[in-house]
Amino acid sequence: MTYSAPEQIDWGFPPDGSIRQADGYLISGIKRQQRSDVIQNFFCKQIYERADGAMKERWFVTAKKADFQAIGAKFGIDQVTARIIRNREIIGDEAIGEYLSCSPQQLHDPHLLKDAEKGAGIIAQKIADGKKIRVIGDYDIDGVNASYILITGLRMCSARADTVIPDRVHDGYGINCGMIQKALEDGVDTIITCDNGISAASEIAFAKESGLTVIITDHHEVPFSLQENGEKIYRIPPADAVVNPKQEDCAYPFSGLCGAAVAWKFIQVLYERMGIDPERSFEMIAHAAFATVGDVMDLIGENRTIVKLGLDAVHKTENPGLLALIQQNHLEKEQIRSWHFGFVLGPCINASGRLDTAKRSLQLLLETSLDQASGFARELVELNDRRKSLTVQGFEEAKRLIETSGIANDKVMVVYLPQCHESLAGIIAGRIRELYHRPVFVLTDAEDGGVKGSGRSIEAYSMYEEMTACSHLMTKFGGHAMAAGLSMDKELVETFRKELNSHSNLTPEDFVEKIHIDVPMPLYYIRTELIREFECLEPHGKGNEKPVFAVQNVHPLRANVVGRNKNVLKLVLEDGAGGSLDAVYFGDIEAFFTFVREKYSSQQVDALMHGAPQQIRFSITYDPVIDTYLGQEKVQVIIRHYC
Repeated sequence: MTYSAPEQIDWGFPPDGSIRQADGYLISGIKRQQRSDVIQNFFCKQIYERADGAMKERWFVTAKKADFQAIGAKFGIDQVTARIIRNREIIGDEAIGEYLSCSPQQLHDPHLLKDAEKGAGIIAQKIADGKKIRVIGDYDIDGVNASYILITGLRMCSARADTVIPDRVHDGYGINCGMIQKALEDGVDTIITCDNGISAASEIAFAKESGLTVIITDHHEVPFSLQENGEKIYRIPPADAVVNPKQEDCAYPFSGLCGAAVAWKFIQVLYERMGIDPERSFEMIAHAAFATVGDVMDLIGENRTIVKLGLDAVHKTENPGLLALIQQNHLEKEQIRSWHFGFVLGPCINASGRLDTAKRSLQLLLETSLDQASGFARELVELNDRRKSLTVQGFEEAKRLIETSGIANDKVMVVYLPQCHESLAGIIAGRIRELYHRPVFVLTDAEDGGVKGSGRSIEAYSMYEEMTACSHLMTKFGGHAMAAGLSMDKELVETFRKELNSHSNLTPEDFVEKIHIDVPMPLYYIRTELIREFECLEPHGKGNEKPVFAVQNVHPLRANVVGRNKNVLKLVLEDGAGGSLDAVYFGDIEAFFTFVREKYSSQQVDALMHGAPQQIRFSITYDPVIDTYLGQEKVQVIIRHYC
């Protein structure tokens, strides 16, 4: 991925067009070229190396061209909001209107999914014939919710159906021959996969040879082999129907659905075939939304609409399982945002599949009694607490190994942690990726004597494609550009590491974290009304991140470390343009003070802590928020980055 300098723009601050100076540069009333140069010189050339030396950051202003005054006037939004929408590549009145409304009418026709009608016809006939149907899902948040959607939808259609979720350790990912054999023994006629199956060609072939009907619903990349000329030859399993928008000949206009959303779309087609109002499928949209965020899908296009509508459904839900999980995390259903899906509720669903069995999570979602569901939810929260503790241990061991073994110099990190619980490999890989901003594979010992692992990537590195180049080293692998899973023989770990690095075309620039600033906005411009208006940009997540604001050369008037564990830094900041606000920082406080001491002095820091005059200045990116205390509202900022 390449990054270019910002385009020349008219910043438009303040709205009345008067000349103001803020943060060391003129932000309004000067020539367009002049403004662009000043912004570029500061934000595009500033590199900040963290105190621990782990990585560097480069700050960029995302400066897209548009008539923000006209957009603001047409849609009744502030120019800042209009600028952020443009930065998300939402262009034109129709696209902006759809982005702001997120209505059900924006959802695509499920019949466009290749084999959706064919698969629904097969299932409708199986239901009519009284055949036994088995749903085989996956053990993560996507697979659990996809299983819930399929089994709930099938039962609505009066199908004889049950569901099986693989055990992460004993079965591994996806459908396997043992599960197929068990289905035959149980008298199952038809298998429907969800969130898996597209990479199980040999297993599906075995099922077909054994007389089973198989329908695949999945969203993962279709496996392929590379010809010498670079041509990709895709391998579609020999199922009776394959519903996956990533197929080359699929006419569905949006390929970024998660597995649960694909399952939800399939149920819509099945409902129509069975004479059930497809609108009834919206009773399960909360679960499609939950999985979309939890599986870290891009919140663009249809995904953003699904999550927006799904969150609205959660705010009104009477599903005992969801309610119990929300209550056990000390939340109210009206409070739930996409962040809670990804970082509070989702990890609880995933924890059962990591440390116990994902059947617990599915049982929670299917439970009809709130009292029973509360017990299941309590167990999941406890499992997640245990998972957090084990993750910290594994992460610290991984850091120690990286710094003492030379892995820190690799373009692609392969970290072998034999004692790590295999279910935590992906989480630990993600944290290492965040720390070093490099592609990371974490491998651990498997029960079969080999190793299993998970990878997490950066934007410049397509993990699945790079793994394909050394597929001969792995017994099994799958995934997509940003994440993958694999199995291999233990003695090939070092060879795997060497081949990945020898094939890599990553450059030093790819390892510099890019902080993309939406708007350099002085503190005086922040208002409660504007912060509330920003809610129209939600839901936030991958592909539709929270907007990033920045201000240069803020002067802290005083600072104080607070909190039960002394882990929150509170400051009062002024920006030199008439703005003064409270600020909080939840990051590494000691690293922050080390940064200030090295830039200024210990005496300056002491003065800051006592509210005495000092010359400290630094720049920040931040989130503007409304802090409510004892019924009183005030604006404050949460500091994300500093330099």
